[in-house]
Amino acid sequence: MYQPAPSQAPGTALRQVYIQPLIDTARFNDFHRSILGWCFLILVLDGYDLGVVGAALPAIMKQMGVTATTAGFMASSALFGMMLGAMFFGALADKLGRRTMLALCITLFSACTAGAGLTHEPLSFSMARFVAGLGIGGVLPIAAAQMGEFSPASIRARLVALVFAGYAVGGVLVAVIGKQLISDYGWQSTFFVAALPLLLIPFMLKALPESAPFLVQRGRNQDLRRLAARIAPDQPIAADAQFVLAAVDRHSKAPVLELFREGRGFSTLMIWIAFFFGLFMVYALSSWLTKLLALAGYSLGSALNFVLIFNTGAILGAVGGAWLGDKFNIKTVLTCLYGLGAVSLALLGFIKSDALLSVAVFIVGASTLGTQLVAYAFAAAFYPASIRSTGVGFASGVGRAGGILAPIMIGAIVALNLPLEQNFLAIGLAGLLGMIAVALVDQGRGASLTPAGSAAASA
Repeated sequence: MYQPAPSQAPGTALRQVYIQPLIDTARFNDFHRSILGWCFLILVLDGYDLGVVGAALPAIMKQMGVTATTAGFMASSALFGMMLGAMFFGALADKLGRRTMLALCITLFSACTAGAGLTHEPLSFSMARFVAGLGIGGVLPIAAAQMGEFSPASIRARLVALVFAGYAVGGVLVAVIGKQLISDYGWQSTFFVAALPLLLIPFMLKALPESAPFLVQRGRNQDLRRLAARIAPDQPIAADAQFVLAAVDRHSKAPVLELFREGRGFSTLMIWIAFFFGLFMVYALSSWLTKLLALAGYSLGSALNFVLIFNTGAILGAVGGAWLGDKFNIKTVLTCLYGLGAVSLALLGFIKSDALLSVAVFIVGASTLGTQLVAYAFAAAFYPASIRSTGVGFASGVGRAGGILAPIMIGAIVALNLPLEQNFLAIGLAGLLGMIAVALVDQGRGASLTPAGSAAASA
């Protein structure tokens, strides 16, 4: 329960409200369920849009008559867009409002993915996917910031990770429905489905709240009163109440520079490095896991089953890791997850039993893609509310460079025809480096990296 100022008697209407402590100490209610549901759905759609090319690529190559090299460029065009979109729209969201930027990003990735289905040659396809990538990348930090800001402190990491589990669900959705749609209606049908989220934008704008620092900066007290009533319906707020922010949450005119102020600079760089190596592992596996398992002697069908096991492990790893982060310390948990990813990947190439390999792939999913989903919760907790979208956006954007580099580097290693174990060791090395980067983050500079510290930092 929110604790009023010392001069304010408990149970009486509050006249001065520090909005972030009110959020931190609120009980989970329908308001939080609404944000969780919408952000989760948005990430499912986002994950679908990113994964749809992988499912359709063989059919696209056949119809357009392109080589594997050209197809690789076509597939990676969205990743370049994601890198720029995460940084650009994440920063804009802190200045212009998260709801507006979410609507714009959804419009971009839905319309341009559907538009890619109308193309007939590689260049126009790649251009459409690049613009779609701007929206796909922009949604990630904004959704993390939205859920992170409005979550009660005691379950913040869990809720942010649940949102990002939607990203993996979107990838599973592609695998489940893509094959049927492509065989019955052609590869274009999977892209046209991506236009459906456009119908949801008006409902999303009505349901999602605007950021509290954004509202306070613009003096929108009536909107803040309505917001406070939804956050803590049992807490009376005076009609003339003034809403204020702690110094750490006050809006900056230059949110990017704020990532390096008040002693956050070194930790910001470490978070960027951790994201780089985390996304390196994720995209190395998403691009090459099936091929590496095929090199180990498994059929395509068996390899795809392992991919489903990998994604299931990712979802459970994200939720389980975030639960541990809420109960203990999210930095410690994340450090351990990176380490587990490095060890499990190193062992993957040595396992010969199918049953043990299934278990190992599950653990790899939990400790690579699952780790990266927890990393978003970690970054969302580290930065103050006023620069949260910017902080997560730049970490995601810089990290995306690792995602772009990974398929190229692992492809070059595979081409050397080294023993299978060494391919997995190369990917596992990224987990070790990510673990070191997280361990070096200065937790004392974070806004709310521990359950107990969140309210205190904002009070």
